[in-house]
Amino acid sequence: MAKIIKAPKGLEGVVVDTTRISNVNAELSKLFYRGHEVAKLSREKSFDEVAYILVYDTIPSEEELTNFCANEKSYRPIDKATQEMLIALKDAHPMDALRTAISFLGAKKPERSFDISTSVNQDKFLHLYAQIPTIIAFHYRFSKGLDFIAPDDKLTRSENFFNMCFGSIPSESVLTAFEVSMILYAEHSFNASTFSARVITSTTSDLHSAVTGAIGALKGPLHGGANEQVMYALNELLKSNNTDVWLKSQLEKKRKIMGFGHRVYKNGDSRVPTMQKHLELLATTDEQKALLKKQKELAQSMLNSKGILPNLDYPAGPAYHIMGFDIPTFTPIFVMSRIVGWSAHIIEQTENNRIIRPLSEYIGK
Repeated sequence: MAKIIKAPKGLEGVVVDTTRISNVNAELSKLFYRGHEVAKLSREKSFDEVAYILVYDTIPSEEELTNFCANEKSYRPIDKATQEMLIALKDAHPMDALRTAISFLGAKKPERSFDISTSVNQDKFLHLYAQIPTIIAFHYRFSKGLDFIAPDDKLTRSENFFNMCFGSIPSESVLTAFEVSMILYAEHSFNASTFSARVITSTTSDLHSAVTGAIGALKGPLHGGANEQVMYALNELLKSNNTDVWLKSQLEKKRKIMGFGHRVYKNGDSRVPTMQKHLELLATTDEQKALLKKQKELAQSMLNSKGILPNLDYPAGPAYHIMGFDIPTFTPIFVMSRIVGWSAHIIEQTENNRIIRPLSEYIGK
């Protein structure tokens, strides 16, 4: 019988498996994708290139990248049945609609349901990589009573997403900030949603099932949903004259201030300086500058009172707000990015699989 090891609550500090996909160096406060420092990737690569690196484990040649982008563009449309399903869910939270749509798409091709070969998983990934923005944009517009804008294959993935949501392409600074956020959110080791995807995959279930489960995990405010909660808190704070007084009152009520702290990083989230820089570049109007001022004040107040630094959700939430997205859309945008990391982990788990099945300690009668 295998030796029984009692793990701490929440598996904190426990290494459960090996991976070649990403590495969080907590001591240096740096993040690496396939050995490439992410801060450098965000300056030098497009999100399509980073997605290719993560899923295919190689830097794409010019021809490979061209083919990847061409396939992504061809896979963007969603069929009438998927549109009707999203219409039926027009009042649902966008994460619930997206989770349901992914499950629906997985059920539409039963002949591939149990095919977990690497080539099929890579193809399933590319379909989802292309269709998730369309699903989000369709639900976004229909929930607001607006007509659907079909995907445009003349536009890049990011340009197309903005056009499908708003009917226009934003400035270069907005597109750059959005691409950077996509790169920073793409992958982050064995976080809750990724581990959920790997657990599901370990049963030899399919990629769509694993992604559906991962979306369910990401929805939670203690994980991906934190970027939404950051913006709700900042909206409250904007009504207050004194940030320190506001924070003190919230802490006295035992309210958890989202967007701060991280299970892995102890000296600050390595992704924050890059995203914060782009947030500051986005803030140009008086209203946006007022939001940025409060955002900086709260970060300093949290550091002074609790000694806790921000995580990526803290600058990403207000950045998406300035870009024009409503708060419930923030976490679905996270999915647009993290589908890359999830898919890489699903493929890696499948290729070297053992079912993940821990024990429990019974403390009942």
